[in-house]
Amino acid sequence: MKYEILLFDADETLFDFKKSEKQAFENSIREFNMEYDENYHLKIYEEINTGIWLEFEKGLITQEKLKVERFRRLSEELNVPFDAVEFSKAYIRHLANASFLYEDSFEIIKELSKNYRIAIITNGLKDVQSKRIGQSIIANYLDTIVISEVVKVSKPNPEIFEIALKDLNYSDKNKVLMIGDSLTSDIQGGINFGVDTCWTNFKKVKNSTTLKPTYEIANLKDLMKILNS
Repeated sequence: MKYEILLFDADETLFDFKKSEKQAFENSIREFNMEYDENYHLKIYEEINTGIWLEFEKGLITQEKLKVERFRRLSEELNVPFDAVEFSKAYIRHLANASFLYEDSFEIIKELSKNYRIAIITNGLKDVQSKRIGQSIIANYLDTIVISEVVKVSKPNPEIFEIALKDLNYSDKNKVLMIGDSLTSDIQGGINFGVDTCWTNFKKVKNSTTLKPTYEIANLKDLMKILNS
């Protein structure tokens, strides 16, 4: 086999994070007694959240500050005063209970686990990801789960990949493949670490960056074709 270690991103690669986010956000808005309008509230939040996670990847904000700051900005943008700290706690609680795998994820991870060692590397929050991933039906097929808030380093920093391989007691980068949906964290991180990469481009968007993943797939089943070729 060309590869022995498969490093997966979690959200938008194996897990339908958008679905989880949507449910958790609506539950949080309603918990704070606001009349929810998905087209209005969710759109504004997604713009804020996407921007602040990019700030995090660039080292412009800490993960601890991010958890509350995104909701402080939301309150400001909506012109609706609420306690951003308490809203963050509610959102994280709801998000931790919202775990949805993509349709093919379980069968593919189960099958791959027969021949490969599998790790998840996520830039998520400990209280969210430890429950969403750790209690999911794929957890028993994972050899390690590396969460950025726990190890205090995040993708695309190559150190988080080093931590994953150390957990696996493995060192041969030539036999490691990083699989993920984010060009800026998963693919850039894999390149920074010196391993092959597979971009899960499920939405078939144009790659407008200079990054060149080793492989590109439109669905998880295509990964099986690559590994079996």
